[in-house]
Amino acid sequence: MSTAATRRPADATRAPARKPTPLAQALNRAMRDAMAEDPAVHVLGEDVGTLGGVFRVTDGLAEEFGDERCTDTPLAEAGILGAAVGMAMYGLRPVVEMQFDAFAYPAFEQLVSHVARMRNRTRGALPMPITIRVPYGGGIGGVEHHSDSSEAYYIATPGLHVLTPATVADAYGLLREAIASDDPVVFLEPKRLYWSKDDWDPRAPAAVEPIGRAAVRRTGTSATLLTYGPSVPVCLEAAEAATAEGWDLEVVDLRSLVPFDDETVTASVRRTGRAVVVHESGGFGGPGGEIAARVTERCFHHLEAPVLRVAGFDIPYPPPMLERHHLPGVDRILDAVDRLQWESRWTEGDGR
Repeated sequence: MSTAATRRPADATRAPARKPTPLAQALNRAMRDAMAEDPAVHVLGEDVGTLGGVFRVTDGLAEEFGDERCTDTPLAEAGILGAAVGMAMYGLRPVVEMQFDAFAYPAFEQLVSHVARMRNRTRGALPMPITIRVPYGGGIGGVEHHSDSSEAYYIATPGLHVLTPATVADAYGLLREAIASDDPVVFLEPKRLYWSKDDWDPRAPAAVEPIGRAAVRRTGTSATLLTYGPSVPVCLEAAEAATAEGWDLEVVDLRSLVPFDDETVTASVRRTGRAVVVHESGGFGGPGGEIAARVTERCFHHLEAPVLRVAGFDIPYPPPMLERHHLPGVDRILDAVDRLQWESRWTEGDGR
């Protein structure tokens, strides 16, 4: 009998390979599943219906659920969010898309005056289940008003949850958690990661930790990189590069900026004794200052060096050709890690 005759067909021995899923598709699936399960979930924003969004994240939702549940709005962000407040007050669960990060600023008055305050104002009697999706951050060569890292504004506003995914699984899971929350959620979507892919099965999405939990993406013993959103892949790359210099870096993906997971963060820093906070937002007044303060307060006697920050520069977002200098990269992160070593030597030599 010939060899060919004894072979089994390929599809008889193994299932066909599953195509990797882009992060944007996982977000789309999260909204589709939420809308299918709960008729109170409505999507609204500029070009979210017919076009499917600038990044096609809402593609197909209007065709499946109709334009009354996936609604194109005028170019008026304050009006979009104000309408969402009214929808939430009457029992709906609006999912608002702000087309780009810096386009969201006209809606900031609605966010601060009503979205963030309503549940507290009514002593919990009136929930505010609004999810505000904001494509944010650099790395796509965007012009002014298209690449801001605006998370500092949101985390400084009491009454909001602030989430940002860095993986395909978290894009789905965290957005589902956000839509289900009775508190308002600012959901920051890293634009540069929309096209990142992973082997994720949309038919059986893995369960994720609830809002407020960080994730250790890489274990290590020498120092901890604390990061989130678009900077997570950069930190993982830096951690791999650091092994050549003898560093074993742990990478913690915060996932949730508000509420903040002190437990996971402090456990990591107490193990490693050193920490670097990495984010695209500016350093002065940025999230890294608050994170560094929290770590120092809780881990002071475990720290072998000061907590350092690697951030975007304190300037308005630069033109596209200059953004590679502005955004934290592997070299800047490794420079900070080297400083940790010198800082700890200085501390030991000073007798403290």
